[in-house]
Amino acid sequence: MANVDEDGLKTKTQWVLDVEKRATEEHAEVVQICGALESEISQLETTERLEFLKEMGLSEPGLHKLIRAGYKLMDLVTYFTAGVQEVRAWTITKNTKAPQAAAVIHSDFEKGFIRAEAYNCEDLFKLGSENAVKEKGLYRSEGKEYVVKDGDILFFKFNV
Repeated sequence: MANVDEDGLKTKTQWVLDVEKRATEEHAEVVQICGALESEISQLETTERLEFLKEMGLSEPGLHKLIRAGYKLMDLVTYFTAGVQEVRAWTITKNTKAPQAAAVIHSDFEKGFIRAEAYNCEDLFKLGSENAVKEKGLYRSEGKEYVVKDGDILFFKFNV
């Protein structure tokens, strides 16, 4: 991470270029963040935050970029479980198969794994509902060899 001033978000100083060079040697990524701006952003309500980002010429808070870079560096992905009462995010390593992803919730889920019903959150956002996802044929039933993808929404079927 390179903590820069507001101008540093738009241009790269020699210091940032030096940090990027070292990061490349270490197979890492540099995320430029203005700590002062991030502090301001974190204190705003959602609508104010969006307006502030737009005024600053930013598409998203730097924290979001930093989190994605950290996940990439550690080979992590996120999948979701969703029910009537709650939606939860679960972090797993990339290339994890469905039964092992289920074990993150509870070891019995892996032991008695039958299948996972799956669809991607981007499809849900685009179509607006689980029923619309099903109507478009994007709702799938996956078995024990299925490799969970970043953004999957999973419903595990199991029997213990």
